[in-house]
Amino acid sequence: MSEILVLVEQVDGEVKKVTLELLTLARSLGTPAAVWAGPGITAEAKAKLAEYGADTIYVAGAEDIVGYVVAPKAELLAQLVAAKSPAAVLVAATAEGKEVAGRLAVKTDSGVITDAVGLGEGFVAEQSIFGGGVNVHSKVSRGTPIVAVRPNSTAPEASAGAGTEEEVSVTLSDSAKSARVVERVKQEKGARPELTEAAIVVSGGRGVGSAENFSVIEGLADALGAAVGASRAATDAGWYPHQFQVGQTGKTVSPQLYIAAGISGAIQHRAGMQTAKTIVAINKDPEAPIFELADYGVVGDLHQVVPQLADEVNKRK
Repeated sequence: MSEILVLVEQVDGEVKKVTLELLTLARSLGTPAAVWAGPGITAEAKAKLAEYGADTIYVAGAEDIVGYVVAPKAELLAQLVAAKSPAAVLVAATAEGKEVAGRLAVKTDSGVITDAVGLGEGFVAEQSIFGGGVNVHSKVSRGTPIVAVRPNSTAPEASAGAGTEEEVSVTLSDSAKSARVVERVKQEKGARPELTEAAIVVSGGRGVGSAENFSVIEGLADALGAAVGASRAATDAGWYPHQFQVGQTGKTVSPQLYIAAGISGAIQHRAGMQTAKTIVAINKDPEAPIFELADYGVVGDLHQVVPQLADEVNKRK
């Protein structure tokens, strides 16, 4: 079967869940090959990649790859595309991943698809477009298909691959070195899962009422082992940090369960969460647009409903 390159997402040598999803997806369409960009690969990371199907692990361990912003990863992938002629390249549909995909498409004169929520035979991608109003199937018609896939679109399934390591070198152009990373500040990781990778997300909106009241949303999230999200109205009001905004101008999530509390369901927000497998809406307005999208709806005051729900969840632990 043809080789499919998967760009590894990792933090401090720990492989992120979205990479395991991409390897699982690649395995259904060809032979997965993981691409590790930068230093710091560990035996544990190589074992994890092999466990989820990586037949080959291309390791480009040069410090320069992570010493500059984004461009070196695109050049690494472009050189691998030229050398290995893969059937496709898969990256995570994160902010960085989508930029890498765009740069790679230009360098290889190929088509690119972003925010895919599925990928089938012939590399036909499923997308949700126009602010979530239309679902389409798209296919790259030129060059090597480059697809950025949303996290949580595929359930990761282990299936051992050979995991053969192959060291590769990359020659960076001057343009790739035009933006250097001068400082890194490590953000302390909380107990909650990362928003874009969480299997469950609990989000609060304008109906929460204040920053202090977001403790109600956090309480339910902690009971469920979920990430906390917020609507644009809530973040613009300063009730919750902007990095937790879910929506067209925030982060796109695709969890197994999405609970929207006090969120009306404006198209801007829906575009960021409507691919969730199950959506539960809690709103005191029975005419709120979010109910059109929800699988389950509760018409009521979130300040009464959410704490009761958290209590019931905690009782069953």
